[in-house]
Amino acid sequence: MLDAATYTPRLKTQYADKIRAALKEEFGYKNDMQIPKLDKIVLNIGCGAEAVKDSKKAKAAVEDLTAIAGQKAVATKAKKSIAGFRVREDMPLGAKVTLRGDRMYEFLDRLITIALPRVRDFRGVKPAFDGRGNFAMGMKEHIVFPEIDFDKVDEVWGLDIVIATTAKTDAEAKALLKHFNMPFNA
Repeated sequence: MLDAATYTPRLKTQYADKIRAALKEEFGYKNDMQIPKLDKIVLNIGCGAEAVKDSKKAKAAVEDLTAIAGQKAVATKAKKSIAGFRVREDMPLGAKVTLRGDRMYEFLDRLITIALPRVRDFRGVKPAFDGRGNFAMGMKEHIVFPEIDFDKVDEVWGLDIVIATTAKTDAEAKALLKHFNMPFNA
């Protein structure tokens, strides 16, 4: 059994021991505080039209996202009513969760080593950065995570993953994620 007080995620240790030094040498940082690091990971599931027809779908999305993240997810709600889509204000339409600290490193480790290799016809992740060192990707099926029991899932949703870093440029952020073994295809 793991002792929570002494346990440190594998990628967090790897970052402290190897990745920081490699990035400092690669980009020639003068100060250790300039070295980019992970800030947070935001996960989002949007249920869309299914949630409008059946309110239990949004609840199921919250439960699935909670299982994937290991942290309680919150329901995302409609900001305003749209009659054409039969959406009312404050109607739950999906789920989101923000991971920081040890849970963030644990999730990234599971994403890279377990979930991405389970994706059908996987040929690498397309580098999609926002110009400020943040990386976003989408997954077509949330069921690639081992925490989700495939037999109990009634609906398969897409999953948005945003990895926010302290990097100033996309090149720095890409180098940081490459050191974490993110399988980029280009």
